Amino acid sequence: MSIDELKKLQAYLRRLFGTETITVKARPRKDDSAEVFVGEEFVGIIFRDDEDEDLSYNFSMAILDFDLTA
Repeated sequence: MSIDELKKLQAYLRRLFGTETITVKARPRKDDSAEVFVGEEFVGIIFRDDEDEDLSYNFSMAILDFDLTA
């Protein structure tokens, strides 16, 4: 993903979730996805999907059972 895409995705997620602590970073050796962090904590991956000439982004976040007991 381009730097411009990363910045747009980051701005969108910050507006959506109402926090400036979200950062979107390029993944090493991958150009079709980016990592999402809240503060220092990794929370998920955004995948770029440009099949069929329709560009979209898919956010994937795993939630572990032990995280729910806090």
